[in-house]
Amino acid sequence: MGPRLIIVSNRVAPPDPKGSPAAGGMAVAVKAALKNRKGLWFGWSGKVSEEPDAKPQMIDVKKVTYVLVDLSKNDVQEYYNGLANSVLWPILHYRGDLQEYTRADASGYIRVNQLFADHLSPLVGEEDVVWVHDYHLMLLGRELRARGHRNRIGFFLHTPCAPPDILQMLPLHEQIFGGLAYYDLVGFQTANDRDNFARYLTARGGKPVRGGEAYEIDGRQVKLGVFGVSIETKTYMRLARNAGRSAMIALVKESLGGNKLALGVDRLDYTKGIPDRIRAFERFLEDNPDWRGKVTFLQITPKSRSDVKDYADIEREVTGLIGKVNGRFGDAAWTPIRYVNRSYSRTVLAGMYRAADVALVTPLRDGMNLVAKEYLAAQDPQNPGVLVLSEFAGAARELDRALIVNPHETDGVAAALKRALEMPIEERRERHAPMLAHLESHDIGRWAEDYLSALAEGRTSRRLLDSLRVFFGTQQGREPIATL
Repeated sequence: MGPRLIIVSNRVAPPDPKGSPAAGGMAVAVKAALKNRKGLWFGWSGKVSEEPDAKPQMIDVKKVTYVLVDLSKNDVQEYYNGLANSVLWPILHYRGDLQEYTRADASGYIRVNQLFADHLSPLVGEEDVVWVHDYHLMLLGRELRARGHRNRIGFFLHTPCAPPDILQMLPLHEQIFGGLAYYDLVGFQTANDRDNFARYLTARGGKPVRGGEAYEIDGRQVKLGVFGVSIETKTYMRLARNAGRSAMIALVKESLGGNKLALGVDRLDYTKGIPDRIRAFERFLEDNPDWRGKVTFLQITPKSRSDVKDYADIEREVTGLIGKVNGRFGDAAWTPIRYVNRSYSRTVLAGMYRAADVALVTPLRDGMNLVAKEYLAAQDPQNPGVLVLSEFAGAARELDRALIVNPHETDGVAAALKRALEMPIEERRERHAPMLAHLESHDIGRWAEDYLSALAEGRTSRRLLDSLRVFFGTQQGREPIATL
């Protein structure tokens, strides 16, 4: 059969029978990794089953096999809503104070990682390369090693990585974050994220080797690398050009009545800084009365993780703030903020980006933020809009010609918005051109190739792979990582 690339992620997105483009960033990234390769994409189907141990569903499309595993209601609550999104997500985003840890959720997280390994293990050939994605599956490498797999196994973290003192707020941090040492290569979005994890390993006794690009800990070596995820730049440029001429976008422009358009596109998540952004827009209107009635702020915010209490709280805060601003400054002919609480297709969003004079991408903490990159790729190079970008987004390391702001500084974001709206076309072009050139040379295809090339160079010796029992003080084989 020959070697394959096996991608593992929390969710799997089989091809749309209608041929619609992949919507999410993860789906686009996996598509790029599997392009022109024989491969397999393994993960949760998104379905809840009363018999989750049933044989996974397998769908063959061209060179790729999609393997979908159902989970039980209890699995979803403990593994996904519980430890992954109510504990790991806030900790990785520097908000350890928001974690809601329970031992039951930790047991569920371990159980589902073991379940994934049980279903995946029989499918892994001796020469296959396994690439695991994101914080849901930190333990999968350890579980595959425990089942005897000596393949090259890599991991990529799509979120930020907090400093060691925050990571250590997780009660089982040695087992869960320490579990990343069972991968050959752990990839991060930025050098800061990589360095934070390197300091975590050092705090646990890890020693730098191979010129500092890898760490040895308890007889194992794990290589760390920086691979900023990107977009399908040229494809997105074409999509935006066509979408910008669509009837939908024409209606949006007509509804603005000649107003400038400032745009925010974010999931409803406390890491995105949406309340802070609304306060900054309010300050902008306070300080610049001549702009009242001349600019509209459109915030597109699909709901996410509505079963988690913190997300319901943020929704109430956002709607309350928007009502306050609209009530204070709006009139019968002008609504300062339009708030849309739904999802749009990639095509419609591309058209929205192209129509927007300013994009406000101001997360409090973000792994990369692909909205920033999509906005730049969607612009007309001859008449581009302006990107206002948080210094705490990973994208700020690459897109340094944007207007970089601290999202916690209300006055600073308000001032940046004014500057963006009033920026001369010559400066807009000078800022946009080098950032677009960077995105064209550092697209999603290059990201995948760079990571897989580094993984191919990071083979861990078979002798080291046999020393499973030393890292966590557990016995060799498939015993639980921790007794809860």
